[in-house]
Amino acid sequence: MIAFIKGVLAGKGPDTAYVEVAGIGYALGMATVDLARLPEVGSEVTVHTYLQVREDALALFGFLTLEEKSLFLRLIGVSGVGPKVALAALSAFSPDELGAHIMAQDIPAISCIPGVGKKTASRIVVELKGSLEKDQLHDADGGAPPASTAVRDAREALLSMGFSVQEADLALKGASGAAGEAALLQYALKRLGT
Repeated sequence: MIAFIKGVLAGKGPDTAYVEVAGIGYALGMATVDLARLPEVGSEVTVHTYLQVREDALALFGFLTLEEKSLFLRLIGVSGVGPKVALAALSAFSPDELGAHIMAQDIPAISCIPGVGKKTASRIVVELKGSLEKDQLHDADGGAPPASTAVRDAREALLSMGFSVQEADLALKGASGAAGEAALLQYALKRLGT
């Protein structure tokens, strides 16, 4: 797999960046927001990449941040969502905005992405909500605080009651990202059987 490409930006198209590395030009499919953030042609760039291998073609996709690449990989893992739709999603929303829409189960907002109807939007929510919730409760090392203030406050309240970190995180798993602290605490305590 090609993890990243570092070279000279040779040109840009409506949905493609061309990066020259040691005399070889790579065409990278990119979100429009990333294309707009690229420096001037002739500048050195580093782009994180994903190589899609199919029977009939190889396609290389580029991202300016690892967060975008991670969300892209999750999106293409959803049944019915291909790379073009995933790039359209990253063009329509920042990773944080898209994550918030998924957590809030905002089907109408997700349906605004070109190529995504209500059925696909629902599938994106169902298939990604759980993994995004897990990311809010844990970073790669398992110890980052949740992104939501209400979730963080509910977690701290559970810890102050004597529950372990693992118990608190497990109890809050699956809770609505839009709920307030009191509702989250009630949800967690019910799951803990108290």
